[in-house]
Amino acid sequence: MEAIKAKNKTFKKLGFTYLETAEIVVSLNTLLANYQVFYNKLRNFHWNIEGPDFFELHEEFENEYNTVKENIDIVAERIRVFGVKTNFTMKKTLELSKIEEKDKNLSPLEMVREVLHDYEVLHDSMLDAVNASLETGDVVTENMLTEFMTELEKRHWMFTSFLK
Repeated sequence: MEAIKAKNKTFKKLGFTYLETAEIVVSLNTLLANYQVFYNKLRNFHWNIEGPDFFELHEEFENEYNTVKENIDIVAERIRVFGVKTNFTMKKTLELSKIEEKDKNLSPLEMVREVLHDYEVLHDSMLDAVNASLETGDVVTENMLTEFMTELEKRHWMFTSFLK
């Protein structure tokens, strides 16, 4: 019992108040919504790609949605670190997301252009969260997002090169 009390005394909270992290959480919720819609789009692109670039893009879309799936979990868990639950319904996700679903069939090149557009939305969303993190001094969230942005910028370059 004494050992448990000793451990509890040494436990330290993150050092941020709820108000200090509110802007970070709002930004992360927007990023999470964008990621979730993007994930769904990538799955649809993966399933519905046709044409001479099928094998290459089918695999790339799968690589992409697997990365996005991991990032979704990381972002949601980061929000939980701040003591906020991520109770996302599809309706709430679509309301928060700046990435839009596509309900028509796209050509392979249109799919790639759509991915590139969504990268820009994701990048802006990440940048908003980075800025909120920097204002608060939350280097952990800033580092997480910087790693996401590094990979996103590389993938943007690769898909841009594919279109040329």
